[in-house]
Amino acid sequence: MQKTLIRWFRHTTLLIPYWCMGWIVPFYMLFRHKGYIASYRLYRHRFHKNPLKAFGYVYANHFRFGQVIVDRFAAYAGHQFHFEVEGQNLFDKLESAEESFLQLSSHIGNYELAGYSLKPRHKVLHALVFGGETETVMASRAQMFAQHGVKMVPVRRDMSHVFALNEALREGNIVSMPGDRIFGSPRSISCTFLGAVAQFPMGPFAMAEQRRIPVLSIFVMKTGVKSYKIYVRRLSGTDKQSLCQSFATELENIVKQYPTQWFNFYDFWT
Repeated sequence: MQKTLIRWFRHTTLLIPYWCMGWIVPFYMLFRHKGYIASYRLYRHRFHKNPLKAFGYVYANHFRFGQVIVDRFAAYAGHQFHFEVEGQNLFDKLESAEESFLQLSSHIGNYELAGYSLKPRHKVLHALVFGGETETVMASRAQMFAQHGVKMVPVRRDMSHVFALNEALREGNIVSMPGDRIFGSPRSISCTFLGAVAQFPMGPFAMAEQRRIPVLSIFVMKTGVKSYKIYVRRLSGTDKQSLCQSFATELENIVKQYPTQWFNFYDFWT
């Protein structure tokens, strides 16, 4: 099915799959009830929307998620997107320096497309990715990333990916990993996020503290049919707690600006 989608997207405008998505979303919400409830609680308790508005936001959230997935496959099919970058100088400065640095992603917007726009020229970007994706997705990503100096590091159950990331940092390269979701490790840091305490993964921030390296947060937000805006932010702090809180604050600012593009479909605050 995924291969068929890629072939189809080579010969169609994105408006057609977007239109189809509008009809599919209600059924997805019905049969993915657990994710729907988590989103509803987000808009009711964190954004303080009334029940009707919260429901509307949930639909918009799922619809936007569908668009983001469509855009990823459209990119595999050769569609070109326009990117506006805010903070390009922060990335360029660190990318041209000798020391390595961390680049943190999150489950908001369409971070994967950053790999097609923020292109390292002097370093290799080692991106931690979910290892359970289909062969079609992994092959398409590998082909796209190979053109932009990005190397994928799949998450392994034996945690061997940690050694690969540490080696990349020792060589002065860039490591990209999620800053808002725990991958197999129970270690976490408590930070204030959207008015309540939430758990963030300790790994990225402990790695930055141990190696004393800079940390960027990258947010790639959909702004039009084929346009995105990339926000590059430098995190403040030197220890893992302050770095984590800085990331949570930056993430909160973006979530408030783009409330329908937050794609963590589970109870984040439990």
